[in-house]
Amino acid sequence: MLLSGGSGKRLWPLSNEIRSKLFLKLLPGEDGQPESMMQRVCRQLEAAGLLERAVIVTHCSQTEITRRHAGADIPIIEEPLKRGTYTAIALACSVLAAEMKAAPDETIVVLPVDLFVESSFFRVLRQLPEALRQADADIGLIGTPPSHPSSQYGYMVPRRKAASGRRGRAGAVPSGAEGTDAPGWIGIERFTEKPDPPAAAKLMKQGALWNCGVFAFRLGHMLERMRGEGQPTTPAEWADKYAGLPEASFDEEVVERSARRIALVYEGPWHDLGSWETFTRHMEERRVGRGHVGEDSPNTHLVNELDRPIYVLGVPDAIVAASPDGILVARKSESNLVKSLLGEEARMPMYEEKRWGICRTLDYMETEQGGVLTRRVELHPGGRTSYHSHARKEEVWTVLSGRGRFILEDQIHELGPGEVMRFPRGARHGVQADTALLCVQVEIGQVQDETDIVRLSTSW
Repeated sequence: MLLSGGSGKRLWPLSNEIRSKLFLKLLPGEDGQPESMMQRVCRQLEAAGLLERAVIVTHCSQTEITRRHAGADIPIIEEPLKRGTYTAIALACSVLAAEMKAAPDETIVVLPVDLFVESSFFRVLRQLPEALRQADADIGLIGTPPSHPSSQYGYMVPRRKAASGRRGRAGAVPSGAEGTDAPGWIGIERFTEKPDPPAAAKLMKQGALWNCGVFAFRLGHMLERMRGEGQPTTPAEWADKYAGLPEASFDEEVVERSARRIALVYEGPWHDLGSWETFTRHMEERRVGRGHVGEDSPNTHLVNELDRPIYVLGVPDAIVAASPDGILVARKSESNLVKSLLGEEARMPMYEEKRWGICRTLDYMETEQGGVLTRRVELHPGGRTSYHSHARKEEVWTVLSGRGRFILEDQIHELGPGEVMRFPRGARHGVQADTALLCVQVEIGQVQDETDIVRLSTSW
């Protein structure tokens, strides 16, 4: 179960409410082409033989971009609202049991999509089901030995006596060798979230591990817990109650309350790419997009998605990032401060990726009827929007270049340059590109209401 999402603030302005850091194609891929975190973890799961067992849990507003980066084959479970990791996992467990017919004794392994690890991590992950069985534990985790006393991560403190007999360094029991079915584990006594450096140093002397954010449990165990607390256990029940639920963390609601907790140890590289400072360490190029970074600007990166060049001269240790959502110029060590400046208010994304193409917002104007939103829409060859309708807005599309077709109330029409499509409120419609199709789209009405869309089919 891959947990996907994010508010898109720590790597602003490239990330936004829709395109979080998971979807930034800035990391070096194996084929020499840049890839996103989502693409990287899916590639690693496929290499480990686990991709066919994967499902993704994400907010409904990110379904389109998730499909674009993860491919067409992975099932996606949509959250109607963002309610925290516990609620997302519980909803997904109800879907796995009721709709995907997963057995109660099936082991569910939950991992965040933004993991940045080596392939050996997935060999450790494969051992979690057997470790849970052997230890008779409720929750299985993965930890990694800290490289320094960081205040950015959570720590897992082991019990003084390990749960298995094969003790490794720092009191930890090493994972079983590759290919064996006898993994070692350690019992977990308690957790400490983001301690200050002196406290982190003391934890390291106690053999504490950085928490990699992975959870493993039997599906039946989670469903029993949900029933015992009077919570929904079917997707229909969750749909009725979701809007009234508070945000809840899986760590707080389940992991910290479980008496029988174990962890496997991953000895390889593990990184949290949660800031421009850490993210740029894994980029191959100092400049992405139009512009120039001078030799007098060491350890400075430029990431420019605008069509105008940016020149950076005499500015060391900085990130300069520009997109339709804004421009950031900051010392890398201070770049995370932008999150507090942005605040908690949701902002309209100016750039969106869909499974079928790209949308760029050109203009927004408020009116008595709600608003008018103008966007540049690019459909890739063969790209096709869903067959859908909107109850509270109408759309007018003008084709600038390319050829394709559109469907309106079950009638299909051909498209070419200069032609106009009008989709009234409530009308069922969709657009498909035969060649690359470039359009200007004008939305009129409640244009910022993401719940307005009713998808009837992804194929037509």
